[in-house]
Amino acid sequence: MSGQSGYFAVAERDGIFWLIDPTGRHFLSKGVNAVRFDQEHIQGSDRIPYAEACTRKYGGRNAWRAAAAARFARWGFNTLGSWSDETVASAGPSPFAVAPNLDLGMSFAWRENEQSMVGYRQEFPDVFDINFDRHVRRRAQELCGPRRDEQQVLGWFVDNELRWCPDWRGAEELLGLFLGLSPASAGRKAALDWLKERHRDFTIFNASWQTPACSWDGLAALAHIDAPYRRDPPYQRRAADEEAANRADPRRARFAGDCDDFAAHVAERYFALTSGAIKAADPHHLVLGARFAYLPPRGVVDAAGRHCDIISFNCYDLDPGAVIDNYAVAGKPCLIGEFSFRAVDSGLPNTHGPGPLVAAQAERAACFRRYVAAALRRRAVVGYHWFEHADQPAQGRFDGENSNFGTVTIEDDVYQELTQAMTAVNAEAEALHEASALAA
Repeated sequence: MSGQSGYFAVAERDGIFWLIDPTGRHFLSKGVNAVRFDQEHIQGSDRIPYAEACTRKYGGRNAWRAAAAARFARWGFNTLGSWSDETVASAGPSPFAVAPNLDLGMSFAWRENEQSMVGYRQEFPDVFDINFDRHVRRRAQELCGPRRDEQQVLGWFVDNELRWCPDWRGAEELLGLFLGLSPASAGRKAALDWLKERHRDFTIFNASWQTPACSWDGLAALAHIDAPYRRDPPYQRRAADEEAANRADPRRARFAGDCDDFAAHVAERYFALTSGAIKAADPHHLVLGARFAYLPPRGVVDAAGRHCDIISFNCYDLDPGAVIDNYAVAGKPCLIGEFSFRAVDSGLPNTHGPGPLVAAQAERAACFRRYVAAALRRRAVVGYHWFEHADQPAQGRFDGENSNFGTVTIEDDVYQELTQAMTAVNAEAEALHEASALAA
């Protein structure tokens, strides 16, 4: 094990990854997301039902913070996950680690989209724009630089759930998103240059892509470059079906290869620039990755492994084992940034929001036990963060989600079965993880 460093670090012992806390002891990050008094406005209104209930119950934020911190300590948690009120970390009997999300890359896309006058939108940040590097360095200096000496910071999540390939937000491949940028953009030019370098012969390229262009210059002049094939999101694909489709149509296989390899090309630049910006501003804290929403192409995972200290991902499956194994191939520790289970007996609609829906709170608690035990049996796992602190409004939050994700109700009543399971599992987490060496 590593000795005392003053900051969180990572280490490997007997083939098992661990976090190391600032005093030199091994540590697993057991966290909860969105621990905050003002959690979840009702969509289209200024009302925050959870804050209203807690004002009645506690009288104000500081009393709520102290109560929440004491509660999380009793339940065995040691980390405030993303989107939390970090004041809670120091409001209880023992301090918590904090793991902020920087939105380092997407804040560039959001800014550019607000300023755009031509209607082109960045659904993924244009990492080839010279201003992208300037932006992430400036933002890292603003957000990380002043906190470089804070021991409570576990590390920095770079972004959350970027769009690496087709998903619930749209059917476009990442390559298609870049080809769909403004003709004058650095990203579109970079994508076209990459295709030209990859294929050289336009005829071979166009046999797969089937565009109306007759040359590379003609391709660049097209207002729109439509994808010749559509692939399901990764979480809906079956590997056998993909292989069969590509064997049946070699042109589809070449198209799929273009898309996956371009995603890896983008990932290399994205992770190199963002991780470099964070390390330049703050050499002490861990780069926790970009919280993948689903398993992206292998080259994207490999790029994250080259540049991040930890690979983070959100996984709403019943059993995370296979997903963890696919991320662990990069050879870096893995942290689950979000997972959760919802129950029908909560009385909430549960019509919008990810993850399994079970019948009752007892089953929800059992799902937590099985999930975390399965995760800790993987040698690469160094933490798990539950989504989220309190239930969502029945009327829906900003994006319509209206689900039973909470450790407490929107009235701040504790889900006893769930939190009892959390307390028990958190207490034995280190032993479970230590035993992963025997299970290998």
